[in-house]
Amino acid sequence: MTQTAFLGPSDAVVSTHTGTIAGERFQVLDSWRGICALLVALFHFPTASTISQSGFIGSSYLVVDFFFVLSGFVIAGNYANRLSQPAQVARFALVRFGRIYPLHLLMLAVFAGFELLRLLLPALHGTGAAPYTEGFDLKSLLANLLLLQGVGFEDRLTWNAPSWSISAEFFAYLLFAGVVFVAGARAWVWFVAAAVTAPLFLLGFSTHHMDVSYNFGFIRCLYGFSLGALLAWFQHDSIAGARQFLARSSRRMNWTLAEIVMVAVIVVFVSLAGDNDFGIAAPLVFALALFLFAHEGGWISAMLRVPFMLTLGALSYSIYMVHLFVQARMINLAGLVGRKLDLDLVGDIVLRGQPATGFGAGWAGTVAIVIMLAATIAVSWITWRFVETPAMAWFRHESKRL
Repeated sequence: MTQTAFLGPSDAVVSTHTGTIAGERFQVLDSWRGICALLVALFHFPTASTISQSGFIGSSYLVVDFFFVLSGFVIAGNYANRLSQPAQVARFALVRFGRIYPLHLLMLAVFAGFELLRLLLPALHGTGAAPYTEGFDLKSLLANLLLLQGVGFEDRLTWNAPSWSISAEFFAYLLFAGVVFVAGARAWVWFVAAAVTAPLFLLGFSTHHMDVSYNFGFIRCLYGFSLGALLAWFQHDSIAGARQFLARSSRRMNWTLAEIVMVAVIVVFVSLAGDNDFGIAAPLVFALALFLFAHEGGWISAMLRVPFMLTLGALSYSIYMVHLFVQARMINLAGLVGRKLDLDLVGDIVLRGQPATGFGAGWAGTVAIVIMLAATIAVSWITWRFVETPAMAWFRHESKRL
């Protein structure tokens, strides 16, 4: 989302701030969440292949902002009229915590366990930093345990690096709940203020354009989250009504053309805006895409509702949280096999102008990408089935006891 952003599934039937019933789950947006999670995985995977070196994949860190916009849309659509009592706020906080924290805790334990193995087995040290140093130290571990790694408490990305976004998003959840609890129907004014001031802040203070995480990650998250919340605040019910009309209509061509144009706009924008200030417009672009695809009116939307795409959507949070560990262990394993068989499977490469250790160009890099995606999806299914799903059920059950 995030499932936090990306990172929290929409409820089947919701009551919005207008008091009306707003329809079923936004399935196409779920599928987009899965696609974006895979794009983040591709962005992080070091190969010298044409895919990894392309401008689109090289700037795909921007799709994290889609997670934030979607999260604001889903959360506001579900909870804008359900946070008027302290007990409701407490239940909301508990459910959101249960949505993101169990898998985050598991991955922290997995990363920490591997560092312990590196400490006990010198053969695993490699040429990198010593165990429990440089982003894997115990101080940073505490910050990650407290979900502080994305709100300015760290000076670098640490442990499971992508988790900075769930840190930022969790505190966006709490701020949303507090604002709605205090301001009620006027909460939208605060979201407008955040959506206006956050990009101005990034323009003024970010030295890496939209590529902020551990430092200004919360500001970045609040920007997209607020846009999504405003979209839900004023358009949720009209979108739901339009979807019901479109479901009964066979006139899909105009919507299909609009969806094709929107996909092209996203590809061009991401490809061109990753290394300049235009990237700060990413939440605006993704808010427009969310508005369009929430209607589910075209044939691209129809393709995004096939079972495989919906499965990717369900697995998106796990994909986002496990992919970095899967990739690192793939590199370890390929290096070991390469040494045993005298093959150059991994080595020093240049990735987007920076030195890295990864897979080579040509067939080796492409095959590695396919294996990485398959392995990430497989591991994600396991964590979704045995961690995410039971944890969500338990926390929702406990929230009802409040």
